[in-house]
Amino acid sequence: MAEFDTIRTRGAAVSQAEIDQGLRAHMNKVYATMSGGMAITAAAAWAIANLAVTSDPTGATVALRDGAYLTGLGEVLFTTPLRWVVMFAPLAFILFGWGALMRRGSAAAVSLGFFVFAAVMGVSMSSIFLVFTPYSIVQTFLVTAIAFAGLSLWGYTTKRDLSGMGTFLIMGVIGLIVAMVVNIFLQSPAMMFAISAIGILIFAGLTAFYTQAIKTEYVAHAAHGDQEWLDKAAIDGALSLYIAFLNMFQFLLMFMGQQE
Repeated sequence: MAEFDTIRTRGAAVSQAEIDQGLRAHMNKVYATMSGGMAITAAAAWAIANLAVTSDPTGATVALRDGAYLTGLGEVLFTTPLRWVVMFAPLAFILFGWGALMRRGSAAAVSLGFFVFAAVMGVSMSSIFLVFTPYSIVQTFLVTAIAFAGLSLWGYTTKRDLSGMGTFLIMGVIGLIVAMVVNIFLQSPAMMFAISAIGILIFAGLTAFYTQAIKTEYVAHAAHGDQEWLDKAAIDGALSLYIAFLNMFQFLLMFMGQQE
């Protein structure tokens, strides 16, 4: 954290009190934006799941279990090649679209892009309602929220410099993505268990890392007075924490979720 302290010293010309006040407002915006994205994702996932499943067998061709059948929308989303588009669209946006939007878009455009992404992610995650009970989904969400709050608080308050974790954790994410794609074809329960366990640890670390990075980045740029950049940075930070939260939730659901 020596670098962080040095940055704070350089920003003293602006006024330490102003920087601290601005930092609190910045972090509040990050968490509020992230929470808004979560709400959109949850609503989209729940709505699509309800539209995709029916208890009426009339005209249904795919039965999920006794008393539950896929509707026409459900069949299109979950049994046709479109399911691959739904599955990988959020990842494609992060890899190929988000960076360009951050560089060229206004703060309003970046904000809209984030919320559209959250809605698409909700469609992608809607299948969890077809597999797991609502109670176990809510229970896992609450456990994830408690863990996330603790990890993010630690990342914000710790004096330890977590920047060295970044490269290692991002490499771990790349390895996880490759392993998950491979396991789509292998369908190995043992491999899925290992992926879930490692995934929880990686995204727990990323939660603390991203929180400290958001804090440090704000202090480094607060003295410049570029509000447009700071607004975009808050949304970018919200996206990072949003992704860390959702991945922790999904991996924990593999352990805690009770199937229908």
